Amino acid sequence: MDDNRLWQWISHVCLAVFCILCIVPFFLLIASSITSEQEIIRNGYRFIPETFSMDAYRYLLTSSTVIARAYGITILVTVGGTAASLVMTVMLGYGLSKKDMPLNKFLTAFVVLTLLFNGGLVPTYLVYTQVFAIKNTIWALLIPGLLLNGFNVFLASTFFRTTVPAPVLESARMDGAGEVRTFFQIVLPLSLPIMATIGLFSGIAYWNDWNNGLIYLSDPRLFSIQNLLNQMIQNVEAIKTASVAYGLESTSMELPSETVRMAIAVVGILPILIAYPFFQKYFVKGIALGAVKG
Repeated sequence: MDDNRLWQWISHVCLAVFCILCIVPFFLLIASSITSEQEIIRNGYRFIPETFSMDAYRYLLTSSTVIARAYGITILVTVGGTAASLVMTVMLGYGLSKKDMPLNKFLTAFVVLTLLFNGGLVPTYLVYTQVFAIKNTIWALLIPGLLLNGFNVFLASTFFRTTVPAPVLESARMDGAGEVRTFFQIVLPLSLPIMATIGLFSGIAYWNDWNNGLIYLSDPRLFSIQNLLNQMIQNVEAIKTASVAYGLESTSMELPSETVRMAIAVVGILPILIAYPFFQKYFVKGIALGAVKG
């Protein structure tokens, strides 16, 4: 066996082990969510439950209307925020890929600066609440995440500079096409991989975001699914603490607090797991073309 083939076998084994390490926690998560609370307290988490129980999901279904509204808000924010963020990121990345663009170096340095520094939580909160007045509005879940991610901008810029053929762009100019027409009719159709990659990054960030809701929202009607599920965990913990304080340990034991945590994680991550396979081929290609080429 030559060195090249040996290296391939070693790489495959390492990747297989890594994949197993990534998949195993999901199986444990799902198994724990359908295990009875008493068994988890007694025996800990197991891949094969001895006693199956759907109490955690029944607890979530008691707030099905609230959960449905939170899912709707999350989907709206994720779709709208991802689309807006993608447009801003791709357009700026295309501009930075042009060496002859006015203020190219200044804008590039400005984007790099955002990767190194930020204003901090208190100044950011004051600006968003007192200047933009987004507190307790749907914009609190949208605008903070809409600000451009410098990494995504450079990923798009590198893709445009190294992948989109320069002769094609030159031919478009010779035919009388302006920058806007060239961008929308030629560049974008050739950029599906990087757009899918950046869109997936932004979409996951919006879907998993709970920090903005925690900071800027106090109205439960505007909670995203992540904020709502976090509130449910806090409610269960508060009830258990109060039950113990008043000597109602039996009531505390009946609450599926541990399994609810797992069920909440399943509910929160399931849509992303369903959507990811549809973007995987574009994601891999976009990362490879946008980051490896130089």
